Amino acid sequence: MSAFDVQSFIDQRKIGLPQCLVLFLTTLAMFIDGFDIFMVGKIAPAIAGDFGTTPASMTIVFVLQQTGLAIGAFVISPLSDYYGRKRMLVIAFTIFGLLTTITVFSTSLMMVGILRGLSGLFLASVVPTTMALLAEFTPKRWRSLFIAMGIAGYSAGSAAGAAVALLVPHYGWESGFWLGGLMPLALAPVLLLFLPESLTYRVGRDPSHPAIARTIRWMDRSLVLTGEEQFVTAETGGKKVKAHVIDVFRDGRARTSAILFAACVLSMGNIALLAAWLPTFFQEMGGVSIQRFAIVSMTGFIGGMIGTVTIGFLMDRIGATRLIPLYYIGIAATLILMGHVPFGTVGFVLLLVCWSFCQSGGQAGLNMLMTQIYPTALRSTGIGWAGGAGRIGGIIAPLFGGMALASSFTLEITLAMIAIPPVTVALLVLLLKPIRREGAPTGKPIAA
Repeated sequence: MSAFDVQSFIDQRKIGLPQCLVLFLTTLAMFIDGFDIFMVGKIAPAIAGDFGTTPASMTIVFVLQQTGLAIGAFVISPLSDYYGRKRMLVIAFTIFGLLTTITVFSTSLMMVGILRGLSGLFLASVVPTTMALLAEFTPKRWRSLFIAMGIAGYSAGSAAGAAVALLVPHYGWESGFWLGGLMPLALAPVLLLFLPESLTYRVGRDPSHPAIARTIRWMDRSLVLTGEEQFVTAETGGKKVKAHVIDVFRDGRARTSAILFAACVLSMGNIALLAAWLPTFFQEMGGVSIQRFAIVSMTGFIGGMIGTVTIGFLMDRIGATRLIPLYYIGIAATLILMGHVPFGTVGFVLLLVCWSFCQSGGQAGLNMLMTQIYPTALRSTGIGWAGGAGRIGGIIAPLFGGMALASSFTLEITLAMIAIPPVTVALLVLLLKPIRREGAPTGKPIAA
């Protein structure tokens, strides 16, 4: 029986239909995930108004959603390292699709919050699972760029969530939840039928699984397999791998994981705060309607897309620990300036684009860095736990939004205070040592 290195086989492939199909489906999955998570913040004043309360009362909804996202990141995300990337994506999309649709029939703001919290359990698993699948299906020389393109789908979903504010005057806030519920329910069967499972995941769990040979033949129809191959990767050596969640802190990863988790707390906390409250800040502190803000903010989508794809391209060429801090310093600078430049001017729009460029690119850079650090058996767990740490920040940080409104802070002071965490993230990333990709394949696949 001869050894067949699956990771080397993947790395030697040219980009073709299999890789493009995985990229398309995972990008679509991230788009829906981004839409569902950030859509609520775009229409928060409308939801609060319909229930006869103030926008500050939406704090409970944001906190419960972030709590669900945090718990889901720690509990649901690691399950894809045990039960498979594809299976967990289908389950997650089915459940959070149903829960989001049911939210339309809520009779109180607390009911909205509870259903958002339950949805968050499964929404949290989408990004780490899809990123793991992309990393494991894409040739090494294209890996960061493909992951960045997938994450760009997440940014696009967030931007599309802003468009829901334009539907509110005609169809009510429920329109956002109809879209957010029906899209994942429509995608779930598509993923079940057309999304392949990760080859390196299968080899790690069961090297003799018959689906491994089928997927390899699908990726390269010219390759002849005899049935005598022993499928291996550099990480497994052909043996079943049983990893434990605590392994994210073992084998020299403790310091790096701790720094990454702290960075995610601050970075994702800031993203959650701004996603939840930025339209409301401008409405309550700057006199800008959420509809007007939605129209202008959609221009920021351009910057987010470019920032995400650009950092993917650059990370294949420049050290991540030198590149990522520049993005976070950019976040801080643009936030401060947005508080002083008049809304709607050319200067403000340019700042909004730059802020979105840096925010999307910076977080994407952190996410891609994690795919390099954690091996296949821990990849979804490592990314998920870092995301869980970030969601804890996402629970705490939105509380500042309610406090800022209740304290009658000015827009300038509010945005200047929110600019502090990105600077801290930049300093944390600078503390990281250059990361060597673990489990990088060496040599070529050997077939009989």
